[in-house]
Amino acid sequence: MTCPLLFSVEQVLKLLDYPAYFDLLDLPLPEGREGILQALEADCLIEKNDGRQWSISNLGAILFAKRLKDFRHLARKPVRLILYKGNSRMETIRELEGSKGYAVGYEGLIDYLKTLLPSNEEIGKAFRREVTMYPEVAIRELVANAIIHQDFNISGTGPMIEVFSERIEITNPGIPLVATDRFLDSPPRSRNEAMASLMRRINICEERGSGIDKVVAQTEMYQLPAPLFEQFSEHTRSVLFAYREFKKMDKEERIRACYLHCVLKYLNREPMNNSSLRERFGIEEHNKAQASGIIRDAIKAGCIHLYDPEAGPRNRRYIPFWV
Repeated sequence: MTCPLLFSVEQVLKLLDYPAYFDLLDLPLPEGREGILQALEADCLIEKNDGRQWSISNLGAILFAKRLKDFRHLARKPVRLILYKGNSRMETIRELEGSKGYAVGYEGLIDYLKTLLPSNEEIGKAFRREVTMYPEVAIRELVANAIIHQDFNISGTGPMIEVFSERIEITNPGIPLVATDRFLDSPPRSRNEAMASLMRRINICEERGSGIDKVVAQTEMYQLPAPLFEQFSEHTRSVLFAYREFKKMDKEERIRACYLHCVLKYLNREPMNNSSLRERFGIEEHNKAQASGIIRDAIKAGCIHLYDPEAGPRNRRYIPFWV
């Protein structure tokens, strides 16, 4: 689809950040206007009409606009970033609304978000360094997913990132195309295929369906509580939680982590067992009964089941409920 307005060549080049397009795709900037227009047209960012006028596609505007507010129907689509005091929405510390197209403003958004997030001091053998509370890879994947998988038919709302003292919530308009408990294993699907394809080419996202796998793997590596994926009537939300000791995790959190760990192991063709779950939670071997208790709760909740009912206690491994 294209924006209804027609523009001159000068207006097109003024409204779109065309140098960023070539820079993000690692292409040389053509010397003349004709080469620039041909490249943008080939990627369906603009379309030539009768005479000397051009129309800018929704794809071109949403990704490469210098100012999204220059396109009235996209004025409510910038990413909102809100920092709260504490763990509730009672008091806002800072609120920022993006102004650029998603491709142009993505790195700046991630960099700014990183400055708002808490960090821990990791003490190595020879030096100290600051380590972010949340894995950057997980943040990048979830923000990119919120942008790409949003439903543009829902007006008056856009992607939103909310930062609390102990969690990050990333919300986008539109319900997911697959069930939230199958995010990890489902083949990639997007309601915005052209956007997903172009954002993959500029290395903002993947189309292989491995983004959520990375999120879960990173949270396990950091030994964080498992991420939460929620569906509402018109929105989808992903939640990352700050570090919390195992003893402070509630039953639901432990079951969710066990399920996602089981799915990740299954997709990697590795066994999920008591030992792997202990490693995921950082449980000492002499406390293996704690891991066994989580596995029993997960089986009772219908999240996982025993692969071979006849296997002895030491050889038991588990698979997701949908296998």
